[in-house]
Amino acid sequence: MPEQNVIPIDQILPNKLPLVALMGRPIFPGIFTPILISNPPDVRVVEEAVITDGYIGLVLMQTETETPAITDLYQVGTVAKIVKKINMPEGGVNIFISTLRRFCIKKTLHATSPIVAAVEYLDDEEDATSEVKALTRALISEMKQISENNPLFSEEMRLNMINIDHPGKIADFITSILNIEKAEQQKILETLNVRKRMEQVLVFIKKEQELLRIQKRIQKEINEKIEKSQRDYFLKEELKAIKTELGMAADAKSSEYQRFREKLDTFNFEGEIKEVVEQELEKFNLMDPNSAEFVVTRNYLDTIASLPWSDAAPEEFDLKIATQILENDHYGLKDVKTRIMEYLAVRKLRKSIGMDKGKPAGSIVCLVGPPGVGKTSVGKSIAHALGKEFFRFSVGGMRDEAEIKGHRRTYIGAMPGKILQGLRIAKTKDPVFMIDEIDKMGASFQGDPASALLEVLDPEQNNSFRDHYLDLPFDISQIFFIVTANTLDTIPSPLLDRMEIIELPGYIDTEKLEIAKRYLIPKSLEKNGLKKNQVKYTRESLLHIANGYAREAGVRAFEKNLDKIHRKLAKQIVEESEKMDVGATTRGEERGQTLKFSIDKKLIEKHLGKPIFPEGAIKRADRPGMSVGLAWTSMGGDTLVIEATSVPGEAGLTLTGKMGDIMKESASIAMTYARKLGTECYGVESSWFEKNHIHLHIPEGATPKDGPSAGITMATALLSLLRNRTIADRLVMTGELSLTGQVLPIGGLKEKTIAAQRNKARHIIIPKQNLRDLDDIPEHVKKGVEFHPVERFEEVLALAMPD
Repeated sequence: MPEQNVIPIDQILPNKLPLVALMGRPIFPGIFTPILISNPPDVRVVEEAVITDGYIGLVLMQTETETPAITDLYQVGTVAKIVKKINMPEGGVNIFISTLRRFCIKKTLHATSPIVAAVEYLDDEEDATSEVKALTRALISEMKQISENNPLFSEEMRLNMINIDHPGKIADFITSILNIEKAEQQKILETLNVRKRMEQVLVFIKKEQELLRIQKRIQKEINEKIEKSQRDYFLKEELKAIKTELGMAADAKSSEYQRFREKLDTFNFEGEIKEVVEQELEKFNLMDPNSAEFVVTRNYLDTIASLPWSDAAPEEFDLKIATQILENDHYGLKDVKTRIMEYLAVRKLRKSIGMDKGKPAGSIVCLVGPPGVGKTSVGKSIAHALGKEFFRFSVGGMRDEAEIKGHRRTYIGAMPGKILQGLRIAKTKDPVFMIDEIDKMGASFQGDPASALLEVLDPEQNNSFRDHYLDLPFDISQIFFIVTANTLDTIPSPLLDRMEIIELPGYIDTEKLEIAKRYLIPKSLEKNGLKKNQVKYTRESLLHIANGYAREAGVRAFEKNLDKIHRKLAKQIVEESEKMDVGATTRGEERGQTLKFSIDKKLIEKHLGKPIFPEGAIKRADRPGMSVGLAWTSMGGDTLVIEATSVPGEAGLTLTGKMGDIMKESASIAMTYARKLGTECYGVESSWFEKNHIHLHIPEGATPKDGPSAGITMATALLSLLRNRTIADRLVMTGELSLTGQVLPIGGLKEKTIAAQRNKARHIIIPKQNLRDLDDIPEHVKKGVEFHPVERFEEVLALAMPD
């Protein structure tokens, strides 16, 4: 046949095609490949095509569905000639196809299976330019680099790529073998411009090369690690063999075993402890160093070896020296110092008559008081006075009992509790342990730390304390425990029963004055770079700070105000030095260092501003319906003003000021008794109560208040209102009122007395049953105050509103 009469197969393609939906990825023209067809409608399409001309259209689905329609397909696909069909046992067919050209769906002839459409065949554009030739070379070159480093590219793929003569088909072939998203492949299938198509493919090749580089680097790092571990293993085995031949220690494990053996033999263990330690040592000696259990056992033996199992050295101390140390470190705190001296005296006496037998008993002291009174710092002074090691830890907010008693060894990262950790650090069996903020412990699903402390703080149990991690009896009875708290209300009763309670009240202004002179001012001057002789305070200026800026139970606010003043003085000194000429720098610095300040009341207000508590802030009952009471909180003592007033209206009593339930009950009792006295003794008509509404209020309404001790104070305010009389000046009171008019005892008298002193009170009404508590109040706190013990409310009225 003449050559001009030969017609290429791609020019006699049908204009109407049955379509097969593809799910995975599109198929490009110029490829010979098998396809498995399992969908029954598509199998029928293939069989009909084989019977007719053998052509089908392959189009990728946009959204994968079980029964696709033509609307679910992309618009551009590939026409393919079925070369061979093989029926599969499961019912599907495996066909071998040769893809020919791109086509675009022009018209839908049948929208659902079998899908038939009229198509228009698409030709490549711009496929013979010099840019396309250059891109062809670049594609082939880049793909050679990828195929050389990737075993997934077979030799047949490389040959096919080289033998393809059309640039567009080269781009199609490369796209079909690269790991690209199907949407990106469909985009390339729809790109008719060969140059643009090749540029897109080149971008994908570059991304593939970058992924291969990363993969190669990761593989190299993994291989290096494996090779290093294998090399280390062989070298260690060789070293072990060499040491064995030379009669040296076999390995590090053997040397650790010898160290543990020598250390533990010095303790002379007996009974259960000896048995467990021997078992652990033998197990450690037989273990493979590479096993996970090896590290656990080594840490366990290391913990045992580092604990102070031996009894402490004999004590040598002098009561006079210990007393001097406590006096030098803290002002006041007579109860604490007396208790420590008693403890030392008992220890010394027992030692002199040979009763201790080398095991002196410990002690458990609980220091209770408001913040800033020196509870934590006094613990360090006690350790200093006793000549013992000091270890402190806080249990505030602690919710896990394992913090106290440790974790069991079965857990990853297990460790002993705080008690054994402290003994490891102190390296002695009789240190001073301070457990801070014991009133702020919590409880959770992980346990109750307060319950865990019951064994720790019980003298009858703690001689054989068992930590969960150690799981061996350890004697902690020689430890001197000091526990601190702001209040006893939140401490469980069984725990409270194990401790000796020592209350630390707040300080009055004269005490703060002495503390500032002896401790706070020197400490603050040193902290801010000032010399002791540079700053002098007058007595009035320190009292002004105490009363105007730091009216609290402790001295923290006082110290902060001193720091603020000294920082401003330091700034002034530096500014004075910098004002001098550059050539006279040394002279300027000398002048700054010799600058001296005398701090008076005026200079205090210049540096600290106007007083937070001005003179008028002292709480007074200066009109009918008012009285001043005393309260006790975890922050120390405080004064409360009770206000009462009446308005015409419906009978009743309104209570405001965020009172608790107990205080509301006290107010009801006070109202009942005041009404009884008013009608029987003071001529108040009963009808007055029916025509007037009474309102009782305690200022500072955002602060919660509760307790029965304000009973007589509220009743006094109500009687003052009914009689229209003002109570005596500088008179404060505290006491619970019963419905029959009895005045019942209250708690916290020492703290309340200090609060009265801060409020410049001169007379305090107290229940007669609290007379015994006056002996516990220092004389300097009671100085200038007259106490009036009462049994009946009528006695209160005689003092508050004398006729």
